[in-house]
Amino acid sequence: MKKTALYSWHEQAGAKIIDFGGYLMPVQYSGIIAEHKAVREAAGLFDVSHMGNFSITGARAGEFLQYLTTNDLSKVSDGEAQYNLMLYTDGGIVDDLIIYRIGAENFFLIVNAGNAEKDYAWIEEHIGAFEGVRLEDLTGTLSLIALQGPRSWQVLRKVFKGHDLALLHSFQFRKISWNGSEIMVARTGYTGEQGVEICLPNEAAQALWSALMAAGEEFGIMPVGLGARDTLRLEMGYSLYGHEIDSTVNPLEARLKWVVKPAKGPFIGREACLQVELAPRRSVTGFSIDGRALARQHFRIFNSDRQEIGTVCSGTLSPTLQEPIGTCSILKEYSRPGTHIFVEIRGTLHPGVVRPLPFVQRPAL
Repeated sequence: MKKTALYSWHEQAGAKIIDFGGYLMPVQYSGIIAEHKAVREAAGLFDVSHMGNFSITGARAGEFLQYLTTNDLSKVSDGEAQYNLMLYTDGGIVDDLIIYRIGAENFFLIVNAGNAEKDYAWIEEHIGAFEGVRLEDLTGTLSLIALQGPRSWQVLRKVFKGHDLALLHSFQFRKISWNGSEIMVARTGYTGEQGVEICLPNEAAQALWSALMAAGEEFGIMPVGLGARDTLRLEMGYSLYGHEIDSTVNPLEARLKWVVKPAKGPFIGREACLQVELAPRRSVTGFSIDGRALARQHFRIFNSDRQEIGTVCSGTLSPTLQEPIGTCSILKEYSRPGTHIFVEIRGTLHPGVVRPLPFVQRPAL
């Protein structure tokens, strides 16, 4: 099992540790509900160093990434990032990722932890056709810390004096020096809240984590585990690989049409997306359940005639709304908000209703 550079801190803080993506990671400290509430109302600090980090460089790096991914990377300037997808030729999703453009010949990729090895092999398989483009795996050398919540900017001002990081717009990033280390501060959050993600060398991670915790004490900062990270992203309707999206799912049937840009030219999976666009059969949407029963992944969903129409992707009890919510992949004709459904939970059909996403409205980032 792998450990992040912050593992000893989590252990000393009494975190509950689980295996996640091949890493020993904190799932919670004081409790998922308390940590979730801290992010929505104050500030929360996440160790997400298990994520995969790749560098792609070379004169044709941008051209290669345009072919490898679905979004239009030509719209991205230096210092900007973009949410993107890599597809198989049949349109199934290899992974979702964020691409950071450092320069015209220099790109940085953050991919899902459980997919990092597979993603590296997929990129390596296709990079040979673009002479001079180089791929480097930086995962073992870098840490990733996310600070999220409405009090984030107050915490950041205390730690990064002289750098007004609140000026960063959504999906922008900046490289700055801190304590002698070059770090990258980006605004590409996964909670729906204000805040940043900080990528830095492993050797600087403990010092920065401690500095952020100390600076945030007066604002109610809490360390947050993967449990609350999941409830936060689910309230916002954000996709998680292995749940809403995977190798069997076409992005046009998973609320991700906005990430697919066929007009930009050839990319892997383009033809499959064009075919699905003509007649998508399924859609990913939100739902809630009457009562307190919780739906889990793969639970079946039925219409009012007791015909099976889909399956649950993710489910939880929303700490903000205090009701059972989830996402599901269902036949498109049943995806309209307000449609009544039944969710099978341990052999019993529980009534529910299709809900629009996100479940929770947050201030504009």
